[in-house]
This record gives sequence, structure tokens and C-alpha cells, in this order.
Amino acid sequence: MQDLQPKPGDLSAIETASSDALASVQLERMQRTLLHAYENSPFYQAQFKANGIHPGDLKSLSDLAKFPFTTKQDLRDNYPFKMFAVDHKELRRIHASSGTTGKPTVVGYTQNDLDVWSEVVARSITAAGGRPGDMIHNAYGYGLFTGGLGIHTGAEKMGCVVVPVSGGMTERQVTLLTDFKPKIITVTPSYMLSVLDEFNARGIDPRDTSLAVGIFGAEPWTNAMRQEIEQAFDMHAVDIYGLSEVIGPGVSMECVETKDGLHIWEDHFYPEIINPETGEVLPDGEQGELVFTSLTKEAMPIIRYRTRDLTRLLPGTARTMRRMEKVTGRSDDMIILRGVNVFPTQIEEQLFKCADLSPHFQIELTRDDRLDVMTIHVESTLAGAASDRRQAAAKELSSHIKNVVGVSSIVNVTEPGNVERSLGKARRVVDNRPKD
Repeated sequence: MQDLQPKPGDLSAIETASSDALASVQLERMQRTLLHAYENSPFYQAQFKANGIHPGDLKSLSDLAKFPFTTKQDLRDNYPFKMFAVDHKELRRIHASSGTTGKPTVVGYTQNDLDVWSEVVARSITAAGGRPGDMIHNAYGYGLFTGGLGIHTGAEKMGCVVVPVSGGMTERQVTLLTDFKPKIITVTPSYMLSVLDEFNARGIDPRDTSLAVGIFGAEPWTNAMRQEIEQAFDMHAVDIYGLSEVIGPGVSMECVETKDGLHIWEDHFYPEIINPETGEVLPDGEQGELVFTSLTKEAMPIIRYRTRDLTRLLPGTARTMRRMEKVTGRSDDMIILRGVNVFPTQIEEQLFKCADLSPHFQIELTRDDRLDVMTIHVESTLAGAASDRRQAAAKELSSHIKNVVGVSSIVNVTEPGNVERSLGKARRVVDNRPKD
């Protein structure tokens, strides 16, 4: 793999500023954001008043804990534009979620918001080892999803050459990667496995591509998957984090020289970790639910937004700003199976231990009488594998899951290509249990 260490001048001044200097910037911006939200968002004014709190009560960063949380349901309840804090004529773009579990969540951007977004994405690409002039194959989805356009504008801001491929049409992805010879690919990690399958199907060694780094995000993924991708392509695989409600991709980024967690761009997004049950703020180092407050957003400031992502905050290393550990899962994606908490990433980790099984999998939940049953649908790596070999692989994975995760499972090993493929975010869990 290429050495992508940053050189003097690659980093912005705030990335290496002292902790005191950063805290001063955060406090000033937080006070301004709270006042802006209070004066211009009927939602936040009502929320603050209902909780007996005023923006002027924030004297220190720790005072943020006095303010109420914002949830995804709040955004749905105020659909489409009631969360905005600027007049519509000041907007320059609107994005929205897919709305698969209810009304979509809608977010808006002023020109300054778009500039900030481009800045943090450019900073993220730099942290990944990208430099002006590099070609980026952008396979995140375009449209209302923030991934494609978010990466696109940030890459252009830093002077990269963007190939706006979007998701899907995997054969074309491989053709363009082979012919255009980009240095960087941006894509969901699960879809990168589908791209890898296509390379192998064509008999092309993925290690011979020009790719030096992959920037992967939009879904939780494990270090085992990172190792699989890095070995397959002989490239660096780094994690990017973001969510539409906060801004989009570029909230935090793993630095290629350390790969030890994602540095949060704390001059724009202030993080907290809370106990997901009580809402209590937890000290750095303890695992809990990630909460964000925007510090510079104009169109839709967000105060103490509960992401439902589970992680912990750690001190900065390659940058001054604190790191967040790789997201282990989401509190609302957690499977409770016979009293045991199970996350899809835990299944993924065990799957990578089994040489005869591919990394494509899906969890199906059913109910037999009164007991919940978890079936793991996976693929053999060998077409036409003998029945006894497939049974042995199933037994191996089931044993790993039982020993490490602590639950019994049924493992169904199918022929290659039979498990649903991701064209973006993977659908890891299919819940077919009867609705009580």
C-alpha cells in the first residue's frame, strides 16, 4: 500500500490548534447557534421555553447538558420545513431521507452551509490521503441522499477530479475503475464487496488497480471487513461518518496514517456521549449513544441530536480534535434475541473467520411458537461445494456466534450469488416475526 502520510501544509490550522483554542471557538459558536435557533426556529423556542432554559444560560460547554434533546421524530413531526431557521429565499439546497420507516426527514442548506459542508468533506478527503489533482470515483448515491453530492462538492473544492458514477450498475463500475485509473473510491463498504465480486468474476486481479484508498461510510462496518478489502485491493480502507440531520458525510473522518478512530471536526460539530436509557452525559472513554450539536449551521441548526449510533469518545491523536470509535451499531438496529443484545456487526466479525464463507450475509428473524429464531443466510465461496463441506462451514459459523455473541442461530449456506446484494446501504436484518 502507498505511503499517504500528510506533509507540512496539508492540514488546516484548526486541526492542530491547542485544546484551549478549540474550546474557545466552540463556546463562541455554540452560544451563537443556540441564540440563532431560539430566535428563528419556533420549534426550538418552544422546546427551550418548555424546559425553562434560555441561550443566555450557556456559560460553558458543559452547560449544553441543560438543553433538551432533538430526535428524528421531531424532524418527522415538523415535516417538511418547520425545523428551518431561515426564510426559504435563503436556501440553496434541500435533501431528504428515504422515509422507509415513516415520513422522510428533510434538511436544508444556505450557501454558507454548503461552503462549510464542502470544507469538512475536503478536510476529510485530505485526512484519507487525498490531494488536489487526485481522481475520485464517487459511487455513493446521488439525489436526495446526501452521500453523493456531499462528497462531490467537497472533492471539487479541494481540486480533485470527480467521476460521479453513483451507485449500481456494478459492471460499469469495474470498467471505469479499470479504464479511468482513479486513486480514490468513495462508496459504502458492503457495495465495495459487490464490486470485488465483479472483479473476480471477470478474472481481473483487484490488486492491479490504481486504487490507493477507499473512503467507506453510510453504514457500520468492522475492522475484519477493512482487512478483507485492504488485502483484496492492496489499498487503504478508511472510515467516514456523517448523517443528513447534522450535515451529511464529513462530520468525522479516520486519518489514514493512524486508522485509530474517526476525528470529529469539532469546530463545526460538538459531540456528546449519553446513556441511551437515562440521557445522562457520560465521560469520554465510556460507550453510549452519540449526540451532536451543530456549531455553524444556518438553515437548520440542530441541538443535541440523538443519532442512535453507539460509540465512545477518545482523545485526539493525528489531530487535536477528539476521536469517535468506529460505530459498533445503532441502538435502534439492535436485535434483542432471547434476552441477548445482538448487532449485525457482531455477526459480520464472526463471518470473516470462516474461510469457506463469503462476506455477504443477511439475518432473518422469525418466531417458532413463542421463541425468536435467528437464521443467518450466507454464501459458500465455492460454487457446487459438497453438502458436507457446506454443513461444516455452517457449523463453524454457528459455533463462533454462540461462543462470542452468546446466542444460538441457524446458518443457511447457499450457492454464491443467492444472498441479496447491496447497491448502497446493505439490508442486514429482515424481521419476519409477527407484530405483537
